[in-house]
Amino acid sequence: NVNFENPSKLSWSTSFTSYVLLTVFFFTDICPCPGEGEDPYSMENIPDNLNYQMKMKDALSMNKPRCLPYPDLETFAIDMSHVLAMIADGPTKTYCHRRLNFLGSKFYLHEMLNEMAELKELKGVPDRDFYNVRKVDTHIHAAACMNQKHLLDFIQTTYKTDAERVVLEKAGLKLTLKQVFNNLNMDPYDLTVDSGRQTFHRFDKFNSKYNPVGASELREIYLKTDNYIKGEYFARLIKEVSHDLEESKYQHAEPRLSIYGRSPEEWESLSHWFIQQKVYSPNMRWIIQVDIFKSHKLIPNFAKMLENIFLPLFEATVNPQKNFTHRMSPLSQVTGFDSVDDESKHSDHMFSYKSPKPEQWTTDDNPPYSYYLFHMYANIMVLNNLRKERGLSTFQFRPYCGEAGSITHLVSAFLTADNISHGLNLKKSPVLQYLDYLVQVPIAMSPLSNNSLFLEYSKNPLREFLHKGLCVSLSTDDPMQFHYTKEALMEEYAIAAQLWKLSTCDVCEIARNSVLQSGLSHEEKKHFLGVNYLKDGPEGNDIQRTNVAQIRMAYRHQTLCNELSFLIDAVKSEVVGSQ
Repeated sequence: NVNFENPSKLSWSTSFTSYVLLTVFFFTDICPCPGEGEDPYSMENIPDNLNYQMKMKDALSMNKPRCLPYPDLETFAIDMSHVLAMIADGPTKTYCHRRLNFLGSKFYLHEMLNEMAELKELKGVPDRDFYNVRKVDTHIHAAACMNQKHLLDFIQTTYKTDAERVVLEKAGLKLTLKQVFNNLNMDPYDLTVDSGRQTFHRFDKFNSKYNPVGASELREIYLKTDNYIKGEYFARLIKEVSHDLEESKYQHAEPRLSIYGRSPEEWESLSHWFIQQKVYSPNMRWIIQVDIFKSHKLIPNFAKMLENIFLPLFEATVNPQKNFTHRMSPLSQVTGFDSVDDESKHSDHMFSYKSPKPEQWTTDDNPPYSYYLFHMYANIMVLNNLRKERGLSTFQFRPYCGEAGSITHLVSAFLTADNISHGLNLKKSPVLQYLDYLVQVPIAMSPLSNNSLFLEYSKNPLREFLHKGLCVSLSTDDPMQFHYTKEALMEEYAIAAQLWKLSTCDVCEIARNSVLQSGLSHEEKKHFLGVNYLKDGPEGNDIQRTNVAQIRMAYRHQTLCNELSFLIDAVKSEVVGSQ
Protein backbone atom coordinates (compact mmCIF):
# COMPACT_ATOMS: atom_id res chain seq x y z
CA ASN A 1 0.00 0.00 0.00
CA VAL A 2 1.11 3.54 -0.63
CA ASN A 3 -0.06 6.97 0.36
CA PHE A 4 -0.89 9.04 -2.74
CA GLU A 5 -0.11 12.24 -0.81
CA ASN A 6 3.61 11.52 -0.82
CA PRO A 7 4.99 12.18 -4.32
CA SER A 8 8.41 10.85 -3.38
CA LYS A 9 6.96 7.40 -2.74
CA LEU A 10 4.91 6.81 -5.87
CA SER A 11 5.13 7.59 -9.52
CA TRP A 12 1.58 7.19 -10.77
CA SER A 13 3.01 5.69 -13.94
CA THR A 14 4.82 2.88 -12.10
CA SER A 15 2.90 -0.01 -10.64
CA PHE A 16 3.18 -3.80 -10.82
CA THR A 17 2.13 -6.91 -8.97
CA SER A 18 4.87 -9.22 -7.75
CA TYR A 19 2.78 -12.30 -8.49
CA VAL A 20 2.77 -13.97 -11.86
CA LEU A 21 -1.00 -13.85 -11.81
CA LEU A 22 -3.24 -12.52 -14.54
CA THR A 23 -6.56 -10.83 -13.97
CA VAL A 24 -9.26 -13.44 -14.54
CA PHE A 25 -10.85 -11.93 -17.56
CA PHE A 26 -14.49 -12.87 -17.07
CA PHE A 27 -15.12 -12.25 -13.37
CA THR A 28 -15.62 -8.47 -13.46
CA ASP A 29 -18.72 -6.90 -14.94
CA ILE A 30 -16.56 -4.66 -17.08
CA CYS A 31 -19.26 -2.96 -19.07
CA PRO A 32 -22.93 -3.29 -18.08
CA CYS A 33 -25.01 -3.10 -21.22
CA PRO A 34 -28.04 -0.76 -21.20
CA GLY A 35 -31.37 -2.49 -21.57
CA GLU A 36 -33.52 -2.17 -24.63
CA GLY A 37 -34.79 1.38 -24.98
CA GLU A 38 -32.43 2.74 -22.32
CA ASP A 39 -30.14 5.70 -23.01
CA PRO A 40 -26.59 4.28 -23.35
CA TYR A 41 -25.23 7.64 -22.11
CA SER A 42 -27.63 8.21 -19.23
CA MET A 43 -26.39 10.28 -16.27
CA GLU A 44 -28.34 8.24 -13.70
CA ASN A 45 -26.34 6.77 -10.80
CA ILE A 46 -23.22 8.79 -11.68
CA PRO A 47 -21.04 9.16 -8.54
CA ASP A 48 -20.44 12.58 -6.97
CA ASN A 49 -17.24 14.59 -7.04
CA LEU A 50 -14.46 13.28 -4.75
CA ASN A 51 -12.90 16.76 -4.62
CA TYR A 52 -9.38 15.46 -5.20
CA GLN A 53 -6.66 17.73 -6.47
CA MET A 54 -4.50 16.02 -9.08
CA LYS A 55 -1.36 16.93 -10.90
CA MET A 56 1.12 15.02 -13.00
CA LYS A 57 4.78 15.29 -12.26
CA ASP A 58 6.60 12.41 -10.59
CA ALA A 59 3.37 11.34 -8.92
CA LEU A 60 -0.37 11.56 -8.88
CA SER A 61 -1.13 13.72 -5.85
CA MET A 62 -4.48 13.93 -4.05
CA ASN A 63 -5.57 16.10 -1.16
CA LYS A 64 -6.76 13.07 0.79
CA PRO A 65 -4.66 10.01 1.64
CA ARG A 66 -5.44 6.99 -0.53
CA CYS A 67 -3.98 3.53 -0.12
CA LEU A 68 -3.84 1.37 -3.23
CA PRO A 69 -1.57 -1.57 -4.01
CA TYR A 70 1.32 -0.40 -6.05
CA PRO A 71 4.09 -2.54 -7.48
CA ASP A 72 7.17 -0.79 -8.80
CA LEU A 73 9.34 -0.96 -11.89
CA GLU A 74 12.11 -2.82 -10.10
CA THR A 75 9.73 -5.61 -9.07
CA PHE A 76 8.49 -5.94 -12.65
CA ALA A 77 12.06 -6.05 -14.01
CA ILE A 78 13.05 -8.74 -11.47
CA ASP A 79 9.99 -10.85 -12.27
CA MET A 80 10.66 -10.45 -15.97
CA SER A 81 14.28 -11.55 -15.53
CA HIS A 82 13.07 -14.60 -13.63
CA VAL A 83 10.72 -15.64 -16.46
CA LEU A 84 13.40 -14.96 -19.10
CA ALA A 85 15.83 -17.19 -17.20
CA MET A 86 13.17 -19.88 -17.02
CA ILE A 87 12.42 -19.85 -20.76
CA ALA A 88 16.15 -20.06 -21.55
CA ASP A 89 16.79 -23.00 -19.22
CA GLY A 90 17.49 -26.18 -21.22
CA PRO A 91 15.82 -28.77 -18.95
CA THR A 92 12.75 -26.54 -18.53
CA LYS A 93 12.44 -26.14 -22.31
CA THR A 94 12.71 -29.91 -22.77
CA TYR A 95 10.11 -30.57 -20.10
CA CYS A 96 7.61 -28.04 -21.52
CA HIS A 97 8.19 -29.27 -25.08
CA ARG A 98 7.39 -32.83 -24.02
CA ARG A 99 4.30 -31.82 -22.06
CA LEU A 100 3.01 -29.82 -25.02
CA ASN A 101 3.60 -32.77 -27.36
CA PHE A 102 1.78 -34.93 -24.85
CA LEU A 103 -1.19 -32.52 -24.83
CA GLY A 104 -1.32 -32.57 -28.63
CA SER A 105 -1.18 -36.37 -28.76
CA LYS A 106 -3.72 -36.65 -25.97
CA PHE A 107 -6.21 -34.52 -27.92
CA TYR A 108 -5.63 -36.63 -31.03
CA LEU A 109 -6.51 -39.71 -28.99
CA HIS A 110 -9.53 -37.94 -27.49
CA GLU A 111 -10.69 -37.05 -31.00
CA MET A 112 -10.36 -40.64 -32.24
CA LEU A 113 -12.31 -42.01 -29.28
CA ASN A 114 -14.95 -39.31 -28.84
CA GLU A 115 -15.50 -37.52 -32.15
CA MET A 116 -18.71 -39.39 -32.96
CA ALA A 117 -19.95 -39.14 -29.38
CA GLU A 118 -19.43 -35.35 -29.44
CA LEU A 119 -21.26 -35.11 -32.76
CA LYS A 120 -24.14 -37.18 -31.41
CA GLU A 121 -24.33 -34.93 -28.36
CA LEU A 122 -24.52 -31.83 -30.56
CA LYS A 123 -27.19 -33.35 -32.80
CA GLY A 124 -29.34 -33.75 -29.71
CA VAL A 125 -29.36 -29.99 -29.12
CA PRO A 126 -32.50 -28.45 -30.69
CA ASP A 127 -32.36 -25.13 -32.58
CA ARG A 128 -28.65 -24.58 -32.05
CA ASP A 129 -25.71 -24.85 -34.44
CA PHE A 130 -22.55 -22.95 -35.32
CA TYR A 131 -24.49 -20.18 -37.06
CA ASN A 132 -26.53 -19.21 -34.01
CA VAL A 133 -23.95 -19.40 -31.22
CA ARG A 134 -22.48 -16.08 -30.11
CA LYS A 135 -19.17 -15.04 -31.64
CA VAL A 136 -17.09 -11.97 -30.85
CA ASP A 137 -14.52 -10.44 -33.18
CA THR A 138 -11.98 -9.89 -30.42
CA HIS A 139 -9.42 -7.95 -32.48
CA ILE A 140 -10.56 -5.57 -35.21
CA HIS A 141 -9.57 -2.00 -36.10
CA ALA A 142 -12.44 0.46 -36.49
CA ALA A 143 -10.78 2.22 -39.46
CA ALA A 144 -10.79 -1.08 -41.37
CA CYS A 145 -13.90 -2.79 -39.99
CA MET A 146 -15.70 -2.66 -43.33
CA ASN A 147 -14.66 -4.57 -46.46
CA GLN A 148 -13.39 -2.73 -49.54
CA LYS A 149 -16.64 -3.13 -51.49
CA HIS A 150 -18.57 -1.57 -48.61
CA LEU A 151 -16.18 1.39 -48.42
CA LEU A 152 -16.19 1.86 -52.20
CA ASP A 153 -20.01 1.83 -52.34
CA PHE A 154 -20.12 4.35 -49.49
CA ILE A 155 -17.64 6.67 -51.24
CA GLN A 156 -19.68 6.55 -54.45
CA THR A 157 -22.93 7.16 -52.55
CA THR A 158 -21.57 10.23 -50.75
CA TYR A 159 -20.15 11.58 -54.00
CA LYS A 160 -23.56 11.24 -55.60
CA THR A 161 -25.35 13.11 -52.79
CA ASP A 162 -22.63 15.41 -51.36
CA ALA A 163 -20.36 16.32 -54.28
CA GLU A 164 -20.67 20.05 -53.54
CA ARG A 165 -20.30 19.68 -49.77
CA VAL A 166 -17.14 21.13 -48.16
CA VAL A 167 -15.44 18.14 -46.55
CA LEU A 168 -11.77 19.04 -46.19
CA GLU A 169 -9.64 22.02 -45.23
CA LYS A 170 -6.11 21.83 -46.61
CA ALA A 171 -3.45 24.55 -46.58
CA GLY A 172 -6.11 27.10 -45.66
CA LEU A 173 -8.38 26.09 -48.55
CA LYS A 174 -11.82 24.54 -48.08
CA LEU A 175 -12.45 21.80 -50.59
CA THR A 176 -15.68 20.15 -51.68
CA LEU A 177 -15.83 16.41 -52.23
CA LYS A 178 -15.85 17.00 -55.99
CA GLN A 179 -12.75 19.19 -55.76
CA VAL A 180 -10.94 16.58 -53.68
CA PHE A 181 -11.50 13.92 -56.36
CA ASN A 182 -10.57 16.36 -59.13
CA ASN A 183 -7.29 17.13 -57.36
CA LEU A 184 -6.62 13.39 -57.08
CA ASN A 185 -7.44 12.91 -60.78
CA MET A 186 -9.98 10.27 -59.82
CA ASP A 187 -13.53 9.53 -60.79
CA PRO A 188 -15.18 7.66 -57.90
CA TYR A 189 -17.37 5.74 -60.36
CA ASP A 190 -14.28 4.33 -62.10
CA LEU A 191 -12.79 2.93 -58.88
CA THR A 192 -12.81 -0.80 -58.21
CA VAL A 193 -11.74 -2.91 -55.25
CA ASP A 194 -8.76 -4.04 -57.33
CA SER A 195 -7.43 -0.47 -57.05
CA GLY A 196 -6.55 -1.13 -53.43
CA ARG A 197 -5.81 -4.82 -53.13
CA GLN A 198 -2.16 -5.76 -52.98
CA THR A 199 -0.04 -8.44 -51.37
CA PHE A 200 2.36 -7.02 -48.81
CA HIS A 201 4.75 -8.46 -46.25
CA ARG A 202 5.99 -5.28 -44.60
CA PHE A 203 4.26 -3.45 -41.77
CA ASP A 204 4.99 0.02 -43.18
CA LYS A 205 3.39 -0.92 -46.52
CA PHE A 206 0.47 -2.43 -44.62
CA ASN A 207 -0.14 0.79 -42.67
CA SER A 208 -0.12 2.84 -45.87
CA LYS A 209 -2.96 0.65 -47.13
CA TYR A 210 -5.31 2.29 -44.63
CA ASN A 211 -5.42 5.14 -47.18
CA PRO A 212 -8.30 4.27 -49.56
CA VAL A 213 -6.87 3.81 -53.07
CA GLY A 214 -3.62 5.26 -51.72
CA ALA A 215 -5.05 8.74 -51.04
CA SER A 216 -4.44 10.14 -47.55
CA GLU A 217 -7.12 12.78 -48.21
CA LEU A 218 -9.78 10.09 -48.48
CA ARG A 219 -8.58 8.55 -45.23
CA GLU A 220 -8.93 11.97 -43.58
CA ILE A 221 -12.47 12.41 -44.90
CA TYR A 222 -13.87 8.90 -44.46
CA LEU A 223 -11.90 7.18 -41.69
CA LYS A 224 -11.25 9.84 -39.04
CA THR A 225 -13.30 10.86 -36.00
CA ASP A 226 -11.81 14.37 -35.82
CA ASN A 227 -11.96 16.14 -39.18
CA TYR A 228 -13.72 19.00 -40.94
CA ILE A 229 -17.07 17.17 -41.01
CA LYS A 230 -16.69 16.05 -37.37
CA GLY A 231 -16.25 12.38 -38.31
CA GLU A 232 -19.73 12.11 -39.83
CA TYR A 233 -18.81 9.77 -42.70
CA PHE A 234 -16.76 7.52 -40.43
CA ALA A 235 -19.66 7.32 -37.97
CA ARG A 236 -22.07 6.42 -40.77
CA LEU A 237 -19.74 3.65 -41.93
CA ILE A 238 -19.44 2.32 -38.37
CA LYS A 239 -23.21 2.39 -37.94
CA GLU A 240 -23.71 0.48 -41.19
CA VAL A 241 -21.27 -2.20 -39.97
CA SER A 242 -22.99 -2.33 -36.57
CA HIS A 243 -26.38 -2.60 -38.28
CA ASP A 244 -25.13 -5.68 -40.15
CA LEU A 245 -23.95 -7.17 -36.83
CA GLU A 246 -27.32 -6.50 -35.23
CA GLU A 247 -29.08 -8.05 -38.22
CA SER A 248 -26.95 -11.18 -37.87
CA LYS A 249 -27.77 -11.09 -34.12
CA TYR A 250 -25.12 -13.63 -33.10
CA GLN A 251 -22.00 -11.65 -34.06
CA HIS A 252 -20.31 -8.99 -31.94
CA ALA A 253 -17.18 -6.90 -32.45
CA GLU A 254 -14.67 -4.96 -30.37
CA PRO A 255 -13.30 -2.27 -32.73
CA ARG A 256 -10.13 -0.33 -31.87
CA LEU A 257 -10.12 3.47 -31.91
CA SER A 258 -6.87 5.41 -31.69
CA ILE A 259 -5.66 7.73 -28.95
CA TYR A 260 -2.16 9.04 -29.67
CA GLY A 261 -1.37 10.90 -26.45
CA ARG A 262 -0.52 14.09 -28.35
CA SER A 263 -2.83 16.19 -26.16
CA PRO A 264 -5.42 15.62 -23.40
CA GLU A 265 -8.11 17.07 -25.70
CA GLU A 266 -8.09 13.84 -27.75
CA TRP A 267 -10.48 12.25 -25.23
CA GLU A 268 -12.85 15.21 -25.42
CA SER A 269 -12.83 15.07 -29.22
CA LEU A 270 -13.51 11.34 -29.23
CA SER A 271 -16.33 11.71 -26.71
CA HIS A 272 -17.98 14.46 -28.77
CA TRP A 273 -17.83 12.15 -31.78
CA PHE A 274 -19.51 9.33 -29.87
CA ILE A 275 -22.31 11.53 -28.55
CA GLN A 276 -22.95 13.85 -31.50
CA GLN A 277 -22.88 11.05 -34.08
CA LYS A 278 -24.83 8.69 -31.77
CA VAL A 279 -22.33 5.88 -32.24
CA TYR A 280 -23.77 3.08 -30.16
CA SER A 281 -24.57 -0.56 -30.84
CA PRO A 282 -25.42 -3.39 -28.44
CA ASN A 283 -23.24 -5.59 -30.66
CA MET A 284 -20.12 -3.45 -30.28
CA ARG A 285 -17.71 -2.72 -27.45
CA TRP A 286 -14.78 -0.40 -27.95
CA ILE A 287 -11.06 -0.80 -27.30
CA ILE A 288 -8.73 2.21 -27.20
CA GLN A 289 -5.52 1.53 -29.10
CA VAL A 290 -2.57 3.65 -28.01
CA ASP A 291 -0.39 4.24 -31.05
CA ILE A 292 3.38 4.54 -31.16
CA PHE A 293 4.98 7.27 -29.05
CA LYS A 294 7.33 9.24 -31.26
CA SER A 295 5.61 8.90 -34.62
CA HIS A 296 4.97 12.63 -34.93
CA LYS A 297 7.47 14.13 -32.46
CA LEU A 298 4.82 16.39 -30.96
CA ILE A 299 5.46 15.62 -27.29
CA PRO A 300 8.63 16.26 -25.26
CA ASN A 301 8.87 12.94 -23.42
CA PHE A 302 7.15 9.65 -22.74
CA ALA A 303 5.69 10.91 -19.44
CA LYS A 304 3.78 13.61 -21.31
CA MET A 305 2.20 10.98 -23.51
CA LEU A 306 1.10 9.02 -20.41
CA GLU A 307 -0.26 12.20 -18.87
CA ASN A 308 -2.26 13.06 -22.00
CA ILE A 309 -3.74 9.56 -22.12
CA PHE A 310 -4.49 8.84 -18.48
CA LEU A 311 -4.90 12.10 -16.56
CA PRO A 312 -8.21 12.93 -18.34
CA LEU A 313 -9.46 9.47 -17.32
CA PHE A 314 -8.52 10.08 -13.69
CA GLU A 315 -10.29 13.44 -13.80
CA ALA A 316 -13.41 11.81 -15.30
CA THR A 317 -13.28 9.14 -12.57
CA VAL A 318 -12.80 11.61 -9.70
CA ASN A 319 -15.50 14.01 -10.90
CA PRO A 320 -17.74 12.15 -13.37
CA GLN A 321 -20.58 14.68 -13.05
CA LYS A 322 -18.41 17.51 -14.40
CA ASN A 323 -16.69 15.40 -17.04
CA PHE A 324 -19.70 13.39 -18.15
CA THR A 325 -20.37 15.04 -21.50
CA HIS A 326 -16.76 15.55 -22.45
CA ARG A 327 -15.12 12.34 -21.30
CA MET A 328 -17.17 10.11 -19.07
CA SER A 329 -20.16 8.92 -21.09
CA PRO A 330 -18.39 6.96 -23.86
CA LEU A 331 -16.22 5.21 -21.25
CA SER A 332 -19.22 3.04 -20.39
CA GLN A 333 -18.76 1.37 -23.79
CA VAL A 334 -14.95 1.20 -23.69
CA THR A 335 -13.78 -2.12 -22.28
CA GLY A 336 -10.02 -1.98 -22.60
CA PHE A 337 -6.74 -0.71 -24.02
CA ASP A 338 -4.61 -2.04 -26.83
CA SER A 339 -1.09 -1.00 -27.82
CA VAL A 340 -0.15 -0.81 -31.49
CA ASP A 341 3.31 -0.76 -33.04
CA ASP A 342 5.49 -2.57 -35.53
CA GLU A 343 6.86 -5.31 -33.29
CA SER A 344 9.53 -6.25 -35.80
CA LYS A 345 11.38 -2.97 -35.16
CA HIS A 346 14.44 -3.53 -32.98
CA SER A 347 15.09 -1.26 -29.97
CA ASP A 348 18.68 -0.44 -29.06
CA HIS A 349 17.76 0.11 -25.42
CA MET A 350 18.02 -2.86 -23.05
CA PHE A 351 15.12 -2.66 -20.61
CA SER A 352 15.85 -2.91 -16.86
CA TYR A 353 14.77 -1.24 -13.63
CA LYS A 354 17.59 1.26 -14.26
CA SER A 355 15.91 2.40 -17.49
CA PRO A 356 15.15 6.15 -17.63
CA LYS A 357 11.95 7.33 -15.99
CA PRO A 358 9.19 8.36 -18.42
CA GLU A 359 9.94 12.07 -18.00
CA GLN A 360 13.59 11.35 -18.83
CA TRP A 361 12.74 9.51 -22.05
CA THR A 362 13.30 12.36 -24.50
CA THR A 363 15.09 10.61 -27.37
CA ASP A 364 13.59 10.31 -30.85
CA ASP A 365 13.49 6.52 -30.55
CA ASN A 366 10.53 4.69 -29.10
CA PRO A 367 10.98 3.01 -25.72
CA PRO A 368 11.39 -0.78 -25.93
CA TYR A 369 8.24 -2.87 -25.98
CA SER A 370 8.59 -4.09 -22.37
CA TYR A 371 9.01 -0.55 -21.07
CA TYR A 372 5.98 0.55 -23.06
CA LEU A 373 3.82 -2.32 -21.81
CA PHE A 374 4.78 -1.89 -18.17
CA HIS A 375 3.87 1.78 -18.02
CA MET A 376 0.60 1.20 -19.86
CA TYR A 377 -0.30 -1.63 -17.52
CA ALA A 378 0.72 0.34 -14.44
CA ASN A 379 -1.55 3.26 -15.24
CA ILE A 380 -4.48 1.02 -16.13
CA MET A 381 -4.03 -0.87 -12.85
CA VAL A 382 -4.09 2.28 -10.70
CA LEU A 383 -7.01 3.69 -12.69
CA ASN A 384 -9.00 0.45 -12.33
CA ASN A 385 -8.43 0.41 -8.56
CA LEU A 386 -9.93 3.88 -8.29
CA ARG A 387 -12.83 3.12 -10.65
CA LYS A 388 -13.73 -0.08 -8.76
CA GLU A 389 -14.08 1.92 -5.56
CA ARG A 390 -16.40 4.33 -7.37
CA GLY A 391 -18.56 1.56 -8.83
CA LEU A 392 -17.51 2.46 -12.37
CA SER A 393 -16.55 0.18 -15.24
CA THR A 394 -12.95 -1.04 -15.41
CA PHE A 395 -10.62 -1.70 -18.34
CA GLN A 396 -8.77 -4.71 -19.63
CA PHE A 397 -5.26 -4.52 -21.08
CA ARG A 398 -5.16 -6.37 -24.39
CA PRO A 399 -1.94 -5.51 -26.25
CA TYR A 400 -0.93 -6.39 -29.78
CA CYS A 401 1.78 -8.96 -29.00
CA GLY A 402 3.80 -11.84 -30.43
CA GLU A 403 3.17 -11.36 -34.15
CA ALA A 404 6.86 -10.56 -34.63
CA GLY A 405 9.83 -9.24 -32.66
CA SER A 406 11.59 -10.48 -29.55
CA ILE A 407 10.30 -13.16 -27.21
CA THR A 408 10.54 -10.56 -24.41
CA HIS A 409 7.33 -9.07 -25.80
CA LEU A 410 5.42 -12.20 -24.87
CA VAL A 411 7.11 -12.35 -21.47
CA SER A 412 6.04 -8.77 -20.73
CA ALA A 413 2.49 -9.52 -21.84
CA PHE A 414 2.39 -12.70 -19.73
CA LEU A 415 3.14 -10.59 -16.66
CA THR A 416 0.77 -7.73 -17.44
CA ALA A 417 -1.93 -8.47 -20.03
CA ASP A 418 -5.50 -9.75 -19.69
CA ASN A 419 -5.53 -10.86 -23.34
CA ILE A 420 -3.06 -10.73 -26.20
CA SER A 421 -3.60 -10.38 -29.94
CA HIS A 422 -1.77 -12.66 -32.43
CA GLY A 423 0.71 -14.58 -30.22
CA LEU A 424 2.40 -16.32 -33.16
CA ASN A 425 5.82 -16.37 -31.51
CA LEU A 426 4.53 -18.60 -28.71
CA LYS A 427 5.31 -21.36 -31.20
CA LYS A 428 9.02 -20.55 -30.73
CA SER A 429 8.98 -20.79 -26.92
CA PRO A 430 7.66 -24.03 -25.42
CA VAL A 431 8.04 -22.67 -21.88
CA LEU A 432 5.90 -19.59 -22.52
CA GLN A 433 3.40 -21.63 -24.52
CA TYR A 434 3.06 -24.08 -21.63
CA LEU A 435 2.73 -21.23 -19.10
CA ASP A 436 0.01 -19.60 -21.22
CA TYR A 437 -1.78 -22.94 -21.31
CA LEU A 438 -1.61 -23.40 -17.54
CA VAL A 439 -2.88 -19.87 -16.85
CA GLN A 440 -5.28 -19.97 -19.84
CA VAL A 441 -4.13 -16.62 -21.22
CA PRO A 442 -6.69 -15.57 -23.88
CA ILE A 443 -5.19 -15.21 -27.37
CA ALA A 444 -7.03 -13.49 -30.23
CA MET A 445 -5.59 -14.87 -33.48
CA SER A 446 -6.01 -13.53 -37.03
CA PRO A 447 -4.66 -16.09 -39.55
CA LEU A 448 -5.73 -14.17 -42.68
CA SER A 449 -4.03 -11.00 -41.47
CA ASN A 450 -0.91 -12.93 -40.46
CA ASN A 451 -0.85 -14.60 -43.87
CA SER A 452 -0.34 -11.25 -45.60
CA LEU A 453 2.14 -9.82 -43.12
CA PHE A 454 4.27 -12.40 -41.34
CA LEU A 455 3.28 -16.08 -41.63
CA GLU A 456 1.71 -18.26 -44.31
CA TYR A 457 -1.75 -19.47 -43.40
CA SER A 458 -0.81 -23.15 -43.46
CA LYS A 459 1.96 -22.50 -40.92
CA ASN A 460 -0.25 -20.59 -38.49
CA PRO A 461 -0.27 -22.34 -35.08
CA LEU A 462 -3.95 -21.68 -34.25
CA ARG A 463 -5.08 -25.28 -34.84
CA GLU A 464 -2.11 -26.59 -32.87
CA PHE A 465 -2.84 -24.19 -29.98
CA LEU A 466 -6.53 -25.14 -29.98
CA HIS A 467 -5.83 -28.87 -29.84
CA LYS A 468 -3.35 -28.46 -26.99
CA GLY A 469 -5.98 -26.53 -25.03
CA LEU A 470 -4.83 -22.90 -25.18
CA CYS A 471 -7.64 -20.34 -24.95
CA VAL A 472 -7.73 -19.10 -28.55
CA SER A 473 -10.31 -17.12 -30.49
CA LEU A 474 -10.58 -16.06 -34.14
CA SER A 475 -10.57 -12.39 -35.13
CA THR A 476 -10.47 -10.47 -38.40
CA ASP A 477 -7.98 -7.66 -37.58
CA ASP A 478 -8.65 -5.65 -40.77
CA PRO A 479 -11.56 -6.71 -43.00
CA MET A 480 -10.82 -3.81 -45.37
CA GLN A 481 -7.46 -5.42 -46.13
CA PHE A 482 -8.12 -9.14 -46.00
CA HIS A 483 -11.81 -10.05 -46.36
CA TYR A 484 -14.25 -10.10 -49.27
CA THR A 485 -17.67 -10.69 -47.71
CA LYS A 486 -19.96 -8.58 -45.51
CA GLU A 487 -19.61 -11.12 -42.71
CA ALA A 488 -15.84 -10.99 -42.28
CA LEU A 489 -15.84 -12.96 -39.02
CA MET A 490 -17.83 -15.80 -40.58
CA GLU A 491 -15.38 -15.74 -43.49
CA GLU A 492 -12.52 -16.14 -41.00
CA TYR A 493 -14.24 -19.12 -39.34
CA ALA A 494 -15.17 -20.71 -42.67
CA ILE A 495 -11.62 -20.61 -44.05
CA ALA A 496 -10.13 -21.94 -40.80
CA ALA A 497 -12.69 -24.77 -40.65
CA GLN A 498 -12.10 -25.77 -44.26
CA LEU A 499 -8.31 -25.57 -44.29
CA TRP A 500 -7.74 -27.27 -40.93
CA LYS A 501 -10.79 -29.58 -41.10
CA LEU A 502 -12.13 -28.27 -37.80
CA SER A 503 -15.22 -30.01 -36.46
CA THR A 504 -18.41 -28.24 -35.43
CA CYS A 505 -17.38 -28.71 -31.81
CA ASP A 506 -13.99 -27.10 -32.57
CA VAL A 507 -15.43 -23.92 -34.09
CA CYS A 508 -18.08 -23.65 -31.39
CA GLU A 509 -15.35 -23.98 -28.74
CA ILE A 510 -13.45 -21.12 -30.42
CA ALA A 511 -16.66 -19.05 -30.46
CA ARG A 512 -17.24 -19.75 -26.75
CA ASN A 513 -13.65 -18.69 -26.02
CA SER A 514 -14.25 -15.43 -27.90
CA VAL A 515 -17.20 -14.55 -25.67
CA LEU A 516 -15.28 -15.45 -22.51
CA GLN A 517 -12.29 -13.26 -23.37
CA SER A 518 -14.37 -10.34 -24.65
CA GLY A 519 -15.38 -7.20 -22.79
CA LEU A 520 -19.07 -8.12 -22.80
CA SER A 521 -20.76 -7.70 -19.45
CA HIS A 522 -21.32 -10.45 -16.90
CA GLU A 523 -25.06 -10.40 -17.61
CA GLU A 524 -24.50 -10.74 -21.34
CA LYS A 525 -22.11 -13.65 -20.85
CA LYS A 526 -24.65 -15.38 -18.61
CA HIS A 527 -27.22 -14.97 -21.36
CA PHE A 528 -24.91 -16.13 -24.17
CA LEU A 529 -23.03 -18.93 -22.36
CA GLY A 530 -25.26 -19.99 -19.49
CA VAL A 531 -25.82 -18.81 -15.92
CA ASN A 532 -23.00 -21.01 -14.56
CA TYR A 533 -20.37 -19.98 -17.13
CA LEU A 534 -17.92 -19.01 -14.35
CA LYS A 535 -17.72 -22.59 -13.12
CA ASP A 536 -15.07 -24.97 -14.43
CA GLY A 537 -15.61 -27.87 -16.80
CA PRO A 538 -18.96 -29.18 -18.03
CA GLU A 539 -20.72 -27.66 -15.01
CA GLY A 540 -19.97 -24.21 -16.44
CA ASN A 541 -21.13 -25.05 -19.96
CA ASP A 542 -24.73 -24.75 -21.15
CA ILE A 543 -24.71 -26.84 -24.31
CA GLN A 544 -28.12 -25.40 -25.24
CA ARG A 545 -26.45 -22.01 -25.68
CA THR A 546 -22.83 -22.74 -26.69
CA ASN A 547 -23.22 -25.90 -28.79
CA VAL A 548 -19.96 -27.19 -27.23
CA ALA A 549 -20.21 -30.86 -26.24
CA GLN A 550 -20.01 -31.64 -22.53
CA ILE A 551 -17.56 -34.42 -23.43
CA ARG A 552 -15.21 -31.76 -24.82
CA MET A 553 -15.61 -29.53 -21.76
CA ALA A 554 -14.95 -32.46 -19.41
CA TYR A 555 -11.82 -33.37 -21.38
CA ARG A 556 -10.46 -29.80 -21.26
CA HIS A 557 -11.09 -29.49 -17.54
CA GLN A 558 -9.66 -32.87 -16.60
CA THR A 559 -6.58 -32.36 -18.76
CA LEU A 560 -5.80 -28.95 -17.24
CA CYS A 561 -6.37 -30.25 -13.71
CA ASN A 562 -4.06 -33.20 -14.41
CA GLU A 563 -1.30 -30.88 -15.64
CA LEU A 564 -1.59 -28.64 -12.59
CA SER A 565 -1.72 -31.66 -10.27
CA PHE A 566 1.34 -33.12 -11.98
CA LEU A 567 3.28 -29.91 -11.31
CA ILE A 568 2.14 -29.72 -7.68
CA ASP A 569 3.22 -33.31 -7.07
CA ALA A 570 6.62 -32.55 -8.61
CA VAL A 571 7.06 -29.52 -6.32
CA LYS A 572 6.08 -31.58 -3.28
CA SER A 573 8.59 -34.27 -4.22
CA GLU A 574 11.29 -31.63 -4.63
CA VAL A 575 10.51 -30.17 -1.19
CA VAL A 576 10.55 -33.59 0.47
CA GLY A 577 13.80 -34.49 -1.29
CA SER A 578 15.51 -31.28 -0.15
CA GLN A 579 14.55 -32.02 3.46
